[in-house]
Amino acid sequence: MRNKNHPEAEFEEGSGNVFADLGLEDGDELFTRSKIGFHVYKILKAKKLPQREIAALLGIKQPEASHLMNGHFSRFTTDKLLDFLKRLERKVTIRISRHKPGEPYQEIGVEKKKGSG
Repeated sequence: MRNKNHPEAEFEEGSGNVFADLGLEDGDELFTRSKIGFHVYKILKAKKLPQREIAALLGIKQPEASHLMNGHFSRFTTDKLLDFLKRLERKVTIRISRHKPGEPYQEIGVEKKKGSG
């Protein structure tokens, strides 16, 4: 039932890339870095290491570890984030295919552990 004092809210469905939806020129790159950075963050969070140990493990300074653990992934290049995954003993696979209309240009996926949903 519609209330004339409260008009129905309008919304627009997002593309799945908030950076592109905001019209940022480098939206695909920012989205890629945020996805990779989040995976680095999850791995480090599971290790329950203090930031100085995270910094030593990743070969960065403690303030950079703080930025990483606070989700400031855009401070790091894609190459640097991929290097972090290497230092965390993770394999990264890049697959190149033709782009289809309506799909993102860059996708990041994580392989699930065998035996998990």
